[in-house]
Amino acid sequence: MQSDMTRLFSLDGRRALVTGASSGLGRHFALTLAAAGAEVVVAARRSAPLEELVEAIEAAGGRARAFALDVTCRDDICRVLDAAGPLDVLVNNAGVSDSQPLLTCDDESWDRVLDTNLKGAWAMAQETARRMVAAGKGGSLINVTSILASRVAGAVAPYLAAKAGLAHLTRAMALELARHGIRVNALAPGYVMTDLNEAFLASEAGQKLRARIPSRRFNQPADLDGALLLLASDAGRGMTGSEIVVDGGHQCSSL
Repeated sequence: MQSDMTRLFSLDGRRALVTGASSGLGRHFALTLAAAGAEVVVAARRSAPLEELVEAIEAAGGRARAFALDVTCRDDICRVLDAAGPLDVLVNNAGVSDSQPLLTCDDESWDRVLDTNLKGAWAMAQETARRMVAAGKGGSLINVTSILASRVAGAVAPYLAAKAGLAHLTRAMALELARHGIRVNALAPGYVMTDLNEAFLASEAGQKLRARIPSRRFNQPADLDGALLLLASDAGRGMTGSEIVVDGGHQCSSL
């Protein structure tokens, strides 16, 4: 028999969509939500990794479907949302970065990062919320931001601007959507060890970075599971407009 606490965190009977699910944190988020009982819709530009992810989820006893999706195209967003069916949870995870010094960063790089990380997240959340309101049901929108929404690093100005914008947009969405029973929160990871950044984090430069984190460790994807499930499930039903930081204390490190 499930305890009351277990039931609070359960996603049985819910449908969740994760963008940017082809690799890294997005892939892990999809696996975590499926393990909690959700039917998971996985979406990303690259289709082949999504099919492998669906197979992994189904092999573990879960339910999943995959859709190719470009979050910079609103028509594409609408196509996927209409095909996916009513959602209970959206994890706005799709993102790109581009490391260039401020003085040489061009408009093309700026637009690519902002269009995906901010405008794409805005369009996904807006279209999902429109469908939730039309269906007369609430839900949870989770915007994946970063500790760089409030801290600063060199050579990633567009990324900083996009994540800071998404953090504040999360609060604006929360304000307007609360009356419809839709919660909007942000999950802000610090440096997390994934297949995409493992080589850098293991390098000399990465180890210098680790030494500045109070916990002296990089998080693993599983370290985000508790925060993700809190925001996605009824356990977080009293939370909207909130930001959960999971960074090993990096944000509070001394100057």
